[in-house]
Amino acid sequence: MTDFLLQTSWFIPFYGLIGALLTLPWSLGIVRRTGPRPAAYFNFLLTIAALIHGGIAFRACWNREPLELAWHWLQAADLDLTFTLEISSLSLGAMELVTGLSCLAQLFALGYLERDWSLARFFALMGFFEAAISGIAISDSLFLSYGLLELLTLSTYLLVGFWYAQPLVVTAARDAFLTKRVGDVFLLMGVVALSSYGTGLTFSELERWSETASLPPLQATLLGLALIAGPIGKCAQFPLHLWLDEAMEGPNPASIMRNSVVVAAGAYILIKLQPVVTLSPIVSNVLIAIGVLTAIGGSLVAIAQIDFKRALSHSTSAFLGLVFIAVGQQAVDIALLLLFCHAVAKALQFMSVGSIIATTSNQDMREMGGLWSRMPATTIAFVVGSLGLVACLPLGNFWTFRRWVNGFWEAPVWLPLLLIFVNLLSAINFARIFNWVFLGQPHAKTRRAPEVPWPMAVPIVSLVIVVLSLPLFLQQWQLLVTWAAPLLADGSWLNHYAMPLIAASGGIGFWLGFQIPCPPVGDIRGKLNPVQDLLAYDFYIDRIYRLTVVALVSLGSRTVSWIDRYIVDGLVNAVGFVALISGQSLRYSASGQSQFYVITILIGVATLLALTFGLGDLWQEILTLLHSSPTPAL
Repeated sequence: MTDFLLQTSWFIPFYGLIGALLTLPWSLGIVRRTGPRPAAYFNFLLTIAALIHGGIAFRACWNREPLELAWHWLQAADLDLTFTLEISSLSLGAMELVTGLSCLAQLFALGYLERDWSLARFFALMGFFEAAISGIAISDSLFLSYGLLELLTLSTYLLVGFWYAQPLVVTAARDAFLTKRVGDVFLLMGVVALSSYGTGLTFSELERWSETASLPPLQATLLGLALIAGPIGKCAQFPLHLWLDEAMEGPNPASIMRNSVVVAAGAYILIKLQPVVTLSPIVSNVLIAIGVLTAIGGSLVAIAQIDFKRALSHSTSAFLGLVFIAVGQQAVDIALLLLFCHAVAKALQFMSVGSIIATTSNQDMREMGGLWSRMPATTIAFVVGSLGLVACLPLGNFWTFRRWVNGFWEAPVWLPLLLIFVNLLSAINFARIFNWVFLGQPHAKTRRAPEVPWPMAVPIVSLVIVVLSLPLFLQQWQLLVTWAAPLLADGSWLNHYAMPLIAASGGIGFWLGFQIPCPPVGDIRGKLNPVQDLLAYDFYIDRIYRLTVVALVSLGSRTVSWIDRYIVDGLVNAVGFVALISGQSLRYSASGQSQFYVITILIGVATLLALTFGLGDLWQEILTLLHSSPTPAL
């Protein structure tokens, strides 16, 4: 039975798809008498089945060789488009993480959207969402992964625009969709370029090909830049990072998945493409530069937000920037550990803030306060999630950072300094949110805030246990480093002082975060108005885009519209006008006399002949005939 479940583990993504299809009678309004909850139960039970199936398969494939399953879709000349799946402990573990968080998010949604009239439609979209991400987890085909990323983009658009009656929601869904499509277009160019090199489009074949590939530097650079464009958009990295902030207009249960595993899906594809994108040192440096900019910039912007969903979304972008740095340094194991530790802790954070939103119907931190005594379980969940994202001993992220700074003989000096700075800013952000929301005096909207019902409390408590138990999982999987790590030959202070400094930066950040006073509700400006505005508006990047990219595209579209209207349409209308005038003029030549018609036909034929053979040749022939004719005698 275990081997059968392992052999059929490719079917696990279809559980979510089947659940989405079963909800259609309720989503389309065909079934109304029962209400939308049966549709939610169908999808939720199938997600539990996927979780159990994946768990058994994961245990069965542990310490086994990866199993490859291939379906040939199109073979033409040297083009072979094959859908290949890789059944391994890594891929099944990633899929188990997706189904587990999806199961908890759906249970959370039963309480969060209890009175929503579109509950069935939401669960249908969540099933579609889960199927796409689960397929990405086990896909070994770049072509299949690209198609699944497109489905993921579509499902993101539909979930962000779930409450489509609100204009701001529609705008956010459109912007999120178009921003991610920019990266997808360049990624498609990279996929087409790879197919032209004669290699297969599976990640395993690409890894073997990259070991012996000898591309010119320019081609390798352009290929790498095209391939990383898609993950940049999916992971909300600079300069395609604005969509994740706007996507917070969607329901909170969808934000749980979006900030934990959706952004991780793009990074997962980047990790699999790492052997190809690092063929060019320029691309590796670009990955590191993008990661550094996003990690620092996202952490700074998060501190200036007054909406706690947006504050946490910017911290998501910042943390994924560290993943890009790890991939640029070819530290694939660190990137996977960062994704795993971030996914569970960030999901717990968004569940805690979702509980507050469901209770208070508010996201403005200035109108919060005093929730510690009223929502103790939610408070503990936020604290544990925040500590899980900061390098706090003994939680998982501490060990991940330690493995990063101690696991390389060539660790650059700037890396610990960057981790100290990002860890400090993250701690300030989380402590600020905790101080404004949970401590202090309660406001009108938090004075009578009760604790959440059991459908929302069960997933919160479950994730608290998972986050606290994460070091045990890492130790069982032999992913932790010992304190007796080898010293670096040129900079042993990295081993001795890097982790204490990183951990201390978290403590200093928490202290500084508690010192930031909560501004009054009517005042969003502090004493440093220019600096606060600069960070709160994300360095005015959206305005820069409107003045540059958007203005250029708008100018180009208006130019093309003017050419189409006045030149192309003008020529076509001119031809039609001439034909109309000609027809109107010729109707007066209808006299009814046959000899006039014959003359008209002869003139028309002569005109056609003249145009065909040339008027000059015809006139020359006439002159030749006249000169050659005999002169009459007098």
